[in-house]
Amino acid sequence: MRVHSVAGVLAATAATAATAATAATAGLLAGCGSKTTTSPAPPRSPAAASSALVTAQQQHNQADVVFLQNMIPHHARAIAMSQMAGNQTTSPQMKDLTARIGTEQSPQTQQMSDLLTGWGAPTPAATASMGAMGGMGHGQTPGMMSGAGFDRMFLQMMIVHHQDAVTTSQTELSQGSNPATRNLAQQIITAQQAEISEMQALLRVI
Repeated sequence: MRVHSVAGVLAATAATAATAATAATAGLLAGCGSKTTTSPAPPRSPAAASSALVTAQQQHNQADVVFLQNMIPHHARAIAMSQMAGNQTTSPQMKDLTARIGTEQSPQTQQMSDLLTGWGAPTPAATASMGAMGGMGHGQTPGMMSGAGFDRMFLQMMIVHHQDAVTTSQTELSQGSNPATRNLAQQIITAQQAEISEMQALLRVI
């Protein structure tokens, strides 16, 4: 009788354990099948976005610095030459061209100075003497020339000057890293290539 009683107890215990294991397995399977929800990331605040933009604008390399330091005096010479030509020429097309060169390059010069200042890099003076065109005309000074001869000499010099700016800007695109500086280089290329074509066309009719 005791043997049968013990056997009954063992059988009941085994059945209870099996039932518990089955329930646990079912619970695990149900848990695996349920979907996991992930809370969306909170939107970036305007301050954080602004900070990221400032950080991107501050990132630069030596090529960016050299480009700006070279282009500031280069622009200053172009502006000085254009002001002189605009005062001396009688051609409406020339007056329009020289005015546009100054209008285009003056704000670019300020932007370049601001970038260098923001990086703590030396900033060259954005000035050029009126002798910037002193080499034109085989020893002649600009004041000794007039009319079509003056206009042609200015155009020839400014075409070369623009071509140099385009080459320098292409170097910045291939070697620079700062987004604002690279964007400025592309603006210079686009504008000055168009002006080169315009000046070449003027040379054919002057």
